[in-house]
Formats: sequence, C-alpha cells, structure tokens
Amino acid sequence: MTDRYANGVTTSLMEPNGRSSVAPAAEEAEEKIVLKRKLTLINGVAIIVGTIIGSGIFIAPTGVFYYTESVGSSLLIWSACGILSTIGALCYAELGTSITRSGGDYAYLLVSFGPLVGFLRLWIALLIIRPTTQTIVALTFAHYAAKPFFEDCDPPENAVKLLAAICLTLLTAINCLSVKVSMKVQDVFTVGKLLALIMIILAGLYYMATGQLENFSNPWEGTYTARNIGYAFYNGLFAFGGWNYLNFVTEELQDPYKNLPRAIWIAMPLVTGIYVLVNLAYFAVVNKPEMLSSLAVAVTFGNRVFGPLAFMVPIFVALSTFGGVNGVLFTSARLFATGAQEGHLPKFFQLFHVKQQTPIPSLIFTCLMSLLMLLTDNVYQLINYFSSVLWLSVVASIAGMLWLRHKRPDLPRPIKVNLALPIIFMVSCVALVLLPNLDEPGNLLVGIGITLAGIPFYYIFIAWQKKPKCYGRLSNSVVEICRAIFNTTVIESNEALK
Repeated sequence: MTDRYANGVTTSLMEPNGRSSVAPAAEEAEEKIVLKRKLTLINGVAIIVGTIIGSGIFIAPTGVFYYTESVGSSLLIWSACGILSTIGALCYAELGTSITRSGGDYAYLLVSFGPLVGFLRLWIALLIIRPTTQTIVALTFAHYAAKPFFEDCDPPENAVKLLAAICLTLLTAINCLSVKVSMKVQDVFTVGKLLALIMIILAGLYYMATGQLENFSNPWEGTYTARNIGYAFYNGLFAFGGWNYLNFVTEELQDPYKNLPRAIWIAMPLVTGIYVLVNLAYFAVVNKPEMLSSLAVAVTFGNRVFGPLAFMVPIFVALSTFGGVNGVLFTSARLFATGAQEGHLPKFFQLFHVKQQTPIPSLIFTCLMSLLMLLTDNVYQLINYFSSVLWLSVVASIAGMLWLRHKRPDLPRPIKVNLALPIIFMVSCVALVLLPNLDEPGNLLVGIGITLAGIPFYYIFIAWQKKPKCYGRLSNSVVEICRAIFNTTVIESNEALK
C-alpha cells in the first residue's frame, strides 16, 4: 500500500523486493470496506463537550487561583482560556473542512510539512500523550469512584489502579462492540456531567442571592507576574483540553463541512459559559484559605453546600471522568488507524470490524498501552514532559494552515477564518509555552528530545524500502491473525491525504 503526499514523497511498508508486505493473493481476497459517517451533530457536540469536561473543572480552579490569588483575575483568565480555545477550534475548523481525513494534528502536519513531521507527531501520541492522558483520567475516575467508600482517608493505591484498569477495559470493550453504543455512552455521560455542573451553578447562585458575597470583596487584589499568569493560564487551559478532538474523527462525521463548525460554535461557548459560572459558584461558597488548601475544590464545595448529600460530588466527578476516558479512547483509536492507512504504523492498526466498523486491534493496543502506564510511578511526570510539546504541535498545525493558504491556494476551504485569529492563537500559545519554561526548561527539553528520538525509527521502519523479508512476513502474519480473531478487514478511507 503506497501513500502519496503533498510534497511528492512516497513512503510505504514494503518488502525488500518492492512488493507490498501483504501477499498479492491476500490483497485480492481482502474485502475492503468504506468507513461510514455515523456521527451526528449531537454526537460531535458530545465528543467536544464530553472530552473537555473531565476532571479539570473540578480540580484546576485551585491551580488558577493559587497563581493569581484574585477572584476577578481568576474569572478573567477562565474567560480568556475559553476564548483562546474557541479561536483554536475555529482555526481547526478550517483545517478540518479542507483536510477531511481523521487524525487531527497528525493529518494536518502530514499534508503541510511532509511524512517525517507527521510521523513525529504520531510517535509521541502513540507512545506517551494518548496512553498517559487516558491513564490519568482513568485514575481520576477511579479515585473519586472509590472515595465514598473511604470517607476518612484516601482510597488504597492498588484499589484505585485496579478500578482504573476495569474502567479502561470496559470502555475498550464497548468501543469494540459498536460505534453507536460508544456514542450513546458519550452522550449520556455528557448530559450527566452537565447536570452536575448545573447543580453546582444553581447552588452558588443561591448563595449569592441570599447576600453571601463576602468572598467577592477586593476582587482584583492578588499576585501579578508574567510567570504566575502563565502558570494560571496553563491550569485553565488544562481544563479546556479536548477542544480539537472532533477533528480526529471527521471521516465519521456526517456532513463535516457543516457539522464540524456547528459543533464547535455550540460546544465552545457552552463549555466556556459553564466554566465561568461554576468558578463563580465556587468563589461564592469557598473562601480564599479553603480554595488554596483544597486539592479538589468541588469536594470542598459539596461538603459546604450539600451536607449529607456531599457524597454525590465525588460520584459526579467520577461520571464526568468516565465519559472523558471514553472520548479519548474513541479518538485515539481513529488517530492510529489513520496513521496505519498512511503507512506510518503497522497495518494491523488499519483493520476495522467488517460489520460494526470499529478499529478493534487499534482499540486493544491503545488499552494495553494505558494499562502499562498504570504500572509506572511517573505517569504524571511523563505528561509534564509533553504538555509543552503538545502545544507546540498545535502551533505547528496552525502554521501549516497558513502555509497551505500560500502553497495551495486552490485547496477547497468551506471555512476560512480571518488571518488575525491564527496569528493571535500562535503568539499566545508560544508565549504560554515559553513563560513557564524560562525558569524550568528541563521538561521542554526532555519532551523535545524524546520527540526527535523518533527520527531514526522513521528512517528505519518507514522510509527504508529494502527491509529484511522477515519484517514483511511478520507484518503479514499479525494482520492475518487479527483478521481471523476479530473478523476485521482493511478499511478504505473516504478521503486521501494529498
């Protein structure tokens, strides 16, 4: 299978004799199917909202307030984070409607800058970003799901890890069985977490309506330094993570030219408004010392407001993060399938179930990588290494959008944002990456180093045409085993990356 890119470079997973790693007879017998567009506008909104609203809004408010120590500044930063994320999402709407392949950043970097840059983005997503993100959200789910049973202490670490493993395994099974069922899970848990946040908002508004406004005195008194503001934005943007996840599954979205921007315009203002109102509710109930000392401000809020029903708050957080794990898992598998279709990952990632059209081998691999992360003690440190690199890859994708405007002005663009928006977004992201790393550059340097370590893997396993024959035989054997066990076949993409 050969893939052709915009710059004319051709790469493939080939045997030394130049033939495809899958035997000709197998290729002829292989039943290929075309990916169906099953995701509706509502599903698209649920993916964005459900992925963004995870553990962040229940934990990050303390981080934002810690660095500002100002109620007014905190609310302003939450609003600014929502606006910045919306600008980024609108830029991605232009990318997603002009390059309608699934894969998000990977697809855009591949088309804009060629296969090596695209592969490096896929490399860090496969090894670190996606598995650690899923593991961290699953651990958060497990911690809060177990919390009602351990009121006077933290749940045992092993119990939390076991529950996280069950969460990952269960959601993987659901995603393997049916796209519709996995989207039902996403829709239901998205509605559940929105109801939970609405309860918090209403409780906060009730407190304010009864005249309890003492926490809002001197709202602008706080700490204002470039470093502190940068870290405050980092915490706020952490809670908005996931605004670009719908772009990873655009091939399965019905009428993406219309529904992708519509989903963004519905989801982003909704999330931003909810986040600002939830923080307003937190500040109405929780005073400054409590806010600074609380690791999970939502729990402190629940203990103060709901009394005997305070146990509901950890349950709400668990429900929220459960839906977040589902969204990350769903999009991760599609990202890796796209990478395999472009010859950047082994072909078994490209296999989908014949009837259900679910990427079973890709889902299982994603789950196994996340389960392996549960065995490590430094999973949070790994994500710290790549947070800056992740934002830089987003900047590179937006830069690719501007480059494509110059390089390929005839490319269809159903949506074309004003030039000021990508420039504002890129400058803001670069500033946010540099500000915290000026004093502590170690995480950024390690992240860049591990990313660049993918270069030799690219030239050995992707670009090198004369691979040993055993490589082709092994690849073909794995494909045939997956086909036999999971009733899968190679899927044809609706779009070509060109």
